[in-house]
Amino acid sequence: MNTATDTDSLTSHEITYRIGELSSEFDVTLRTLRFYEDKGLLSPRRIGNTRLYSRADRARLKLILLGKRVGLSLLDVKEILDLYNASGDNLRQLTVALEKGEEQMQILQQQRKDIEEAIGELDQTILSLRDQIAKTGE
Repeated sequence: MNTATDTDSLTSHEITYRIGELSSEFDVTLRTLRFYEDKGLLSPRRIGNTRLYSRADRARLKLILLGKRVGLSLLDVKEILDLYNASGDNLRQLTVALEKGEEQMQILQQQRKDIEEAIGELDQTILSLRDQIAKTGE
């Protein structure tokens, strides 16, 4: 459930989110959100000590976590996010995202192949060890 906060202190009536709300919604720590802020990935407004995240910050966080989940570096994610232009067609952003996505897909497919080979080798080794133990126990 979204617990967006309307903050009267803001001049506009846009929906904002407090750090704890985003932390709970996306199951990340407060430290993680502050880290992303330090890296320039998120830029919440501050009212006193309170961080207020916009809808755009929330969307950026969702993309950051997706990038992290698929193995993109934070630098790659930042590059993609920084190309966003609210008034443009964002063709450059989409092109860069596609290129990085395709590169990461190749990396993940190679990793899957390597893991499948390692599993096969380990499976054979386990069978061989079980066989040796069975013969020793006879």
